[in-house]
Amino acid sequence: MKISSFSIIVPDYDAGLAFFCGVLGFDLIADIPQGRKRWVEVRAPGAALSVVLAQADGATQRAMIGNQGGGRVWLFLETDDFARDHAHLKTHGIVFEEEPRTEIYGTVAVFRDPFGNRWDLIQKTV
Repeated sequence: MKISSFSIIVPDYDAGLAFFCGVLGFDLIADIPQGRKRWVEVRAPGAALSVVLAQADGATQRAMIGNQGGGRVWLFLETDDFARDHAHLKTHGIVFEEEPRTEIYGTVAVFRDPFGNRWDLIQKTV
């Protein structure tokens, strides 16, 4: 068995697509109407794992936007060129919570996506 995808709750599908495809450069894999919902799936180029964008439905789900990780970093965006991608994200309005730092495992900095989720941008050295 393997994990093939996971979902992220977003305020609306188009906002999710603007971030994942527009800012991060993910590929749109599927956008299938399902009545009042859509199956919207994106994937980083060359990756096996995909992200299903789930538009919040109701007050409980809206309250979870940006907090699916309980306030912790729970998404990890790996790069082969930290400086390039750090600058790219900042150019697109992404705010980093800290300056890049070097750890034993690589270069890393925490940022929040437009929805409030905490991510590590990381270039691994191990």
